Amino acid sequence: MKNVHGGDIYRNRIDLDFSVNINPSGIPKSVKAALYKAVESCDKYPDIEAQALKEAVSSTLLIPQEQLLFGNGASELFMAAVHALRPKKTMILAPSFYGYEYAAKAVGSEVIYFFLKQENDFLPQEGLLEALNEKIDLLILGNPNNPTGKKLDQTYLRCLLEHCREKNITVVLDECFIEFCEGECSIISESKEYEHLLIVRAFTKIYAIPGVRLGYLIGSDPLLLEKIKRHLPEWNLSTFAQKAGIACVKEHGYIEETIKYLKDEREYLIKELRAMGIMVFAGEADFILIYTKKPLYAYLLTQGILIRDCRNFKGLTEGYYRIAIKSHKDNQRLLKAIGECNE
Repeated sequence: MKNVHGGDIYRNRIDLDFSVNINPSGIPKSVKAALYKAVESCDKYPDIEAQALKEAVSSTLLIPQEQLLFGNGASELFMAAVHALRPKKTMILAPSFYGYEYAAKAVGSEVIYFFLKQENDFLPQEGLLEALNEKIDLLILGNPNNPTGKKLDQTYLRCLLEHCREKNITVVLDECFIEFCEGECSIISESKEYEHLLIVRAFTKIYAIPGVRLGYLIGSDPLLLEKIKRHLPEWNLSTFAQKAGIACVKEHGYIEETIKYLKDEREYLIKELRAMGIMVFAGEADFILIYTKKPLYAYLLTQGILIRDCRNFKGLTEGYYRIAIKSHKDNQRLLKAIGECNE
């Protein structure tokens, strides 16, 4: 398989795309309005410092402005961080997002994989701490993880961060799906306590604007942030991205409604899929990892439905698929098509 990401709607005839994990609520109206209005400013350079956006995000997250860096999506920030750090050895959990490996290998870093076990519900547990020794320079992991949707326990995460501090290991923590989760599960409020921690987030998934490209990084080490900034292009944020981001952070009710909707719809999908005899790994994000012997990917393509075949995730094999949670009507159509697929 060549494709390492979902969303390849350009080389397939697709009616429904369940392969990308985008907020099923769609782009907020205020964000659409901001994008339309941004057209009027396209005859000017965007603010090279993105000051208004920085102030808006800082105020919303209660994070000092000097702790923030913005990028053309989270992917640009992963790449800039590894170029600044130049790690000789990078540890990545498997399975996890391919972008981590892509960024690490771009600087010639040796990638060490820590394989998550299905019998441990794809959670790292104690073995990860043992594997993180003085030879590892960088750890990249997601919370919640993609494609499993599993969220790290807060106590475990703090223990992991303390262990990495002792071993002089920098941690890049991907929180791009954290806003889909219930409760206080982000470590952002404690970020200042961990100078070796870089948190990466994106507007892409939660606000359903992957085409806009906007992400941000939070860190408490000013020297490290300056090094990372030098690996970002000037004017890396378009006028559209900056205006959209400012509108996004005002959408508190939108996120709350999304979390409630996803919880109900996730439970519905899990129940129906398990009733079909499909193995479901229940996570907390806006997608679900499943396993079945049914040839789902190929069959669903014939029905104009695209899901994510996960066999090219390290640590997974043929039969694992990731499906996004969409509208109830679309989810019903997916379930009907899955039910019609024979082994």
